[in-house]
Amino acid sequence: MTRQTVRAAHSPDSDDAFMFFALAQNKIDTGSFDFVDELSDIETLNQAANAGKYEITALSIHGYAYVADRYALLNSGASMGEGYGPMVVARKGVTPEKLADLLIAVPGERTSAFLALKIVEPRVRYTVMPFDRIIDAVERGQVDAGLIIHEGQLTYQDHQLEKVIDLGEWWMKETGLPLPLGGNAIRRDLGADTIRSLSVLLQQSIRYALNNRAEALRYALAFGRGLKEDQADRFVGMYVNERTLDYGEDGRKAVQLFLDRGFEAGVIPKKIQVEFV
Repeated sequence: MTRQTVRAAHSPDSDDAFMFFALAQNKIDTGSFDFVDELSDIETLNQAANAGKYEITALSIHGYAYVADRYALLNSGASMGEGYGPMVVARKGVTPEKLADLLIAVPGERTSAFLALKIVEPRVRYTVMPFDRIIDAVERGQVDAGLIIHEGQLTYQDHQLEKVIDLGEWWMKETGLPLPLGGNAIRRDLGADTIRSLSVLLQQSIRYALNNRAEALRYALAFGRGLKEDQADRFVGMYVNERTLDYGEDGRKAVQLFLDRGFEAGVIPKKIQVEFV
């Protein structure tokens, strides 16, 4: 049997680690495929997708808009904010009405968090910095506020910061839909048969983790950057769940609407028709 190496790239975060656990640790039969785990922060993955570096890659839904000609979205692997999501945090006394007056640290211009922020407030002033430095920058007063993703959504209050706006909550009130944040994409040039086989394996990996939660959580905890076990459990539950096995009709609708809104806001340069595998 001819073997094929598949590089599966994702963020070094507890939720992505949980999702890819079964593939990374050989917990399921992958047939003729040998999976190689590749770890990079989400903005780096968004940029790498421009060159088609990885066969399978996690990326921001916003980032997908720029590589839709090269990648298709897998129907498994969604990270959706069900009335919660990335948030802007600041020191004391900042209201959402003041967003345009703030200098906000953001984790990358192609993150979904950034797109959601620009939809809420197109005039926002921002500076880009690594996501894991943003809370400290706000705390020290280097910036007025920070757009936080990943585990910062659970730990910002430990730094005496306050929530200005939760973008997932805003989106749910605005549209009645979950906020699409991340997804897994597969390179189109792999061909229909390979794409179909890899799609099944990724779904099996997610299902294995959900069905063997304690085992997968122990693995994921190593990627939690200081999260306590109960926090990691909560964070994984927020972003890896039944929705991750299948976007669902409303989830697929949310992805299309999110990118449409991004185009209408002038952030995404062209209208994107999303294709799911």
